[in-house]
Amino acid sequence: MNLDLQKTGLVLEGGGMRGVFTCGVLDFMMDHHMQFPYVIGVSAGACNGLSYMSHQRGRAKFSNIDMLAEYHYIGLKYLWYQHSILDQHLLYDLFPTKILPYDFQAYFNNPARFEMVTTNCVTGRACYLEEKENRDGWRLVDIAKASSSLPYVCPITYVDGRPMLDGGIVDSIPVLRAMSQGYEKNVVVLTRNRGYRKTEKDIRVPRFIYRRYPRLRLVLSRRCAVYNEQLEMVEKLEDEGRIIAIRPEKKVVVNRIEKDIKKLTELYEEGYACAEKVLAPYLKSIEHKKNREYLGFFYCLFCEADCTGFTDNRNFNLSRISHFVLNLLGDFS
Repeated sequence: MNLDLQKTGLVLEGGGMRGVFTCGVLDFMMDHHMQFPYVIGVSAGACNGLSYMSHQRGRAKFSNIDMLAEYHYIGLKYLWYQHSILDQHLLYDLFPTKILPYDFQAYFNNPARFEMVTTNCVTGRACYLEEKENRDGWRLVDIAKASSSLPYVCPITYVDGRPMLDGGIVDSIPVLRAMSQGYEKNVVVLTRNRGYRKTEKDIRVPRFIYRRYPRLRLVLSRRCAVYNEQLEMVEKLEDEGRIIAIRPEKKVVVNRIEKDIKKLTELYEEGYACAEKVLAPYLKSIEHKKNREYLGFFYCLFCEADCTGFTDNRNFNLSRISHFVLNLLGDFS
């Protein structure tokens, strides 16, 4: 089975602490050097995707499991002095700078695109934000924080002066966004079982909640219906062979603010195992393609002194020579 990673996008659903499943998937990908040219993440998917983009294997698992066990950063007590159910000071200030520093340099040197989804509180629409310019990293952290700011239990986060909340409010599984960016084929990492649908009914949000943001209230009032529509779309795309879905196979017993370390660890391990099961058939073709590219590159380096046979001058174009060599190697499949 063939999978051309250079023409494939990677889509990461959120789901709060269910995102440990995604941590396992991403660690498997990093173990096998699977790099995509375009990655888009929502909420927990955005935060976990950051460690994938900086090639820091195990960092997302550490933040979701090991650090939770040590610092207990989920709890109602944080509502009193941070207006958040999470210890945001720990997660977005101390963690990326002191506890397990984020490799901003590796992120900014990564040529791949990385988009994080937020919800604009004023317009009620999804924003797809990137950051590859401000190398101090704080705008990047602010976007991740906004993308994972749960409504009702986390404060609004401002990015570029605009009020933002969790991207999952309006676009939990942004596969259509990935397709609009030119990636018709996508690997989609989900945190719910196939066939799952929200059973609770949408309730109109009262006017005294987010009273300054009527459009936000409107999209919050349709949250369940929109998410179920996205789940149906994803399953249809999967059945048509247009996406490769990696999702939990066992019944998910981890909730959005889960604190049970054993449950979280088991879901992480399932993520790694499911990634291996789904992606293993593609690994041979991926490794073969990489080996051909490396062989062509080193062939050109080794034979550079004799490459004048390809051209009348010495202004060689390495990519042209590599292309020539790869054509020669085409029969070795």
